[in-house]
Amino acid sequence: MTDSPEAAVMDSLDPGNPPQQVVPAQHLPRTLGFWRTTLWGVLIIIAFFVGQLLPIVYLFARFDGPLDDFEAFRLALTKTAASPLTVALSAIMGLPGLLIPIYFAVRYTRLSFAEYLGLRWTGWKHLGFGVLGMVVIVGAWELVSQLTGREEAASGFMVDMLKHAKTDGTVWLLVIAFCVAAPVSEELMARGFLYRGWSDSFLRVPGAIILSSLIWTLLHFQYDWFALLNVFALGVWFGYLRYRTHSTYLTMVLHGLNNLAATVQTIWLASGPS
Repeated sequence: MTDSPEAAVMDSLDPGNPPQQVVPAQHLPRTLGFWRTTLWGVLIIIAFFVGQLLPIVYLFARFDGPLDDFEAFRLALTKTAASPLTVALSAIMGLPGLLIPIYFAVRYTRLSFAEYLGLRWTGWKHLGFGVLGMVVIVGAWELVSQLTGREEAASGFMVDMLKHAKTDGTVWLLVIAFCVAAPVSEELMARGFLYRGWSDSFLRVPGAIILSSLIWTLLHFQYDWFALLNVFALGVWFGYLRYRTHSTYLTMVLHGLNNLAATVQTIWLASGPS
């Protein structure tokens, strides 16, 4: 039953039931700008890492082994954190960890969630152009690595992990984590949220591409400086494509293809003689 207009007026005058204050859409910012994007970005990164830590905490709590002293505790924690199952689940759980704060941040703008983050597809021509540029960058880095004697294409850690994953039957879960969950999470954060807010600030598009690529590169702290330069170059390329096409779906697909190629190469190396 609908309340009468008189009842609505009386409710609005009741101090215990004040009327809701609705901010008109035109008064909301179009994007969050530099500082609010930066502050929200810090929160999003923290939430991302918390989501990744949850599987480690859960699996460590289920660890069945001695924890009598500090050394036993350290070894158990290292073994748990380095297991293929833990690594895969951590990458997957990072996605809901960052989606929640991104959702609440975007609510306070005039744009929809999909529009703000560039969740739209683009043409196949752009996909081909993106793949071509990515192949050139990766190929150039491989050439430089060979000329300078840095010929390892995959770390020993990844090779060992995939060898253990083949034994545990968790290769498929690692492929989903590396080639789907990680690209979606990282692109939503870097080319989706951070780029969108910073590109509408004093940084403009070039500064937003550089800074978001730098943040994305720093998330790959497990790599050495040479590999980080490669990651940064790819980040700049993805940022340029985000600017040209307004599509984060495109960068997700390219990121996933790059990770898939690296995963297949590592699986091939892991299948070789020990």
